[in-house]
Amino acid sequence: MKRRWPWLRPWLRLVPAVGVLAALAWRLGTGAFLDGLRAVTAGSALAALGIGLLTTVACAWRWCLVARGLGLPLPLRAAVSDYYRGLLLNAVLPAGVLGDVDRAVRHGRQSGDLGRGVRAVFFERAAGQVVLVAIGAVVLFTGPAPVLDFTPGVGVAAALVPAAAVALLLPRVRRALAATFADGRELLSRKTLPAVVLLSAVTTAGHVAMFLVAARAAGVGAPPARLVPLLVLALLVMALPVNVGGFGPREAFLAVAFGAAGLGAAQGFTTGVVYGVLALIASLPGVLVLPRRGSPVQHRQVLPERLDQRGEQGLALVR
Repeated sequence: MKRRWPWLRPWLRLVPAVGVLAALAWRLGTGAFLDGLRAVTAGSALAALGIGLLTTVACAWRWCLVARGLGLPLPLRAAVSDYYRGLLLNAVLPAGVLGDVDRAVRHGRQSGDLGRGVRAVFFERAAGQVVLVAIGAVVLFTGPAPVLDFTPGVGVAAALVPAAAVALLLPRVRRALAATFADGRELLSRKTLPAVVLLSAVTTAGHVAMFLVAARAAGVGAPPARLVPLLVLALLVMALPVNVGGFGPREAFLAVAFGAAGLGAAQGFTTGVVYGVLALIASLPGVLVLPRRGSPVQHRQVLPERLDQRGEQGLALVR
């Protein structure tokens, strides 16, 4: 049965994010949000552009390594251009992942292998998340951090287990997972893995540095050693594809975390707002390549599929 109004699904994800922002505005007032907008200075904006350049090049380089590991051509210069375009789309479109979907599908189609192109972006983003989780574990277990209640998160995770079990019963999902795991084993066996891990660490450090700039602009005077554990956790929360231009869960978490750490919930909320504005500024170079219709691959190349892979007809995982 053909689904009706498929365009509506991304916009439905805005509902919980808008609800979170509305609850924060009701609880903390609109002053914290306006303070965040006013706190952005020319110096912090220039810092955001510089940090954004570093993290974008690192991410694009990581994407190149993963794509080439899967046999797809991808020049670094074109990857940086497409990554900036994806960041800008993530910042202005609902859900915060549509820019990644755009660059995955475009690269996959132009390289002649849609499935592998999408999986390349999946592995590139997954590598960043795995390294972020590892860094977060080290930071949290070796440094001071407030005691936060993760009971709601555990409940949500438990509710998702039955849904995942049902999804695994679908043949299409099983075929997609088989192809994804096969590519994953192939990437893990290559010599590019250390470089991917290093680039992911550089990217995480850049995001934390951006958060520190945002915190200082918001007037937070706590030392970095006290802020970093909270900011690393905020990066993990930002992985949730439920936001309005990146705003929503991040601000809610920072308000709760800063309040628990004795730094003030309003300061946490303002820091999140400043970070969102700085992240948008860092993605603005994407405007220069947004109208471009070309491909990140200069020469179309159709790659052979493995015998256990269904190619473009299989379900391609994005996140």
